[in-house]
Amino acid sequence: MTDNDTSGPQGGDAGGGPQGQQPGSAPQWPYGSQPAEASPGSQDGPAPQEPGSQPVAPPPPPPAYGAVPSAPPQPGQASPYGSAPTYGSAPTYGSASPYGAQPSPYGSASPYGAQGTVAQPLYATPVPLGPDGSVPLWAPHYDAGPVVAVKRFFQKYATFSGRASRAEYWWVVLANSVLWAVLGVGSLLAGTAGSTTYPDGTSDPGPGFYPFVAIFTVLLLGTIVPWLALGVRRLHDVDLSGLLILLNFVPYLGGLVVFILSLLGPKPGGARFDRPTS
Repeated sequence: MTDNDTSGPQGGDAGGGPQGQQPGSAPQWPYGSQPAEASPGSQDGPAPQEPGSQPVAPPPPPPAYGAVPSAPPQPGQASPYGSAPTYGSAPTYGSASPYGAQPSPYGSASPYGAQGTVAQPLYATPVPLGPDGSVPLWAPHYDAGPVVAVKRFFQKYATFSGRASRAEYWWVVLANSVLWAVLGVGSLLAGTAGSTTYPDGTSDPGPGFYPFVAIFTVLLLGTIVPWLALGVRRLHDVDLSGLLILLNFVPYLGGLVVFILSLLGPKPGGARFDRPTS
């Protein structure tokens, strides 16, 4: 036998494997390389393209998470999650407006915690101030204190025109109630000293009681007119007719109705009762 009969194949392919591979063993490829996939019906390479056809480009890889897309989204299409909106596009719901954006239109609610304009209390109609910055006597004084209210009560002794604020009215009511309570306690103490008690249970007050009777009489008669005038002006501030003050003469319910009306706030229509003076 010759060497050609006993020797095996040397070099070249045997069974389709790479060079130096034993026959019958699984093909082994170099580390890191991938075997070429043959297209169906072909062993040498990819299938030939048809004449006149365009080569098909592979699809681009998807953008990484958080990366800005290369092309801006179409109108109505939202940007991918985590990507920044392109220049000129509106931010998504809940995101902050970009720097330099116009503020919210007038009348819209300010964001929580943002400083807004302080609304002034609405006192029916604005009251003009005098040259010295004080409220004119003919106008209602909505910020009157107890001293100012009592002073205006006597200054407008018989003035039935114009308006009176709730502060003017109720400060005077409180001062009058305190005054009558103090005089009542004083008259009781003064009348107890030197009083005379009769067998039938009746008694006469002491001599110190009668000066208080004179004070009560003067106070009652001297404040009837300003009390009526103040009540009429208070009803004017509520934009009601001053004649409703006559309900006080109706027993029981009349005084209750006037009390409720005096609690109402000012109305813009009450300005029709003002009589401005220089």
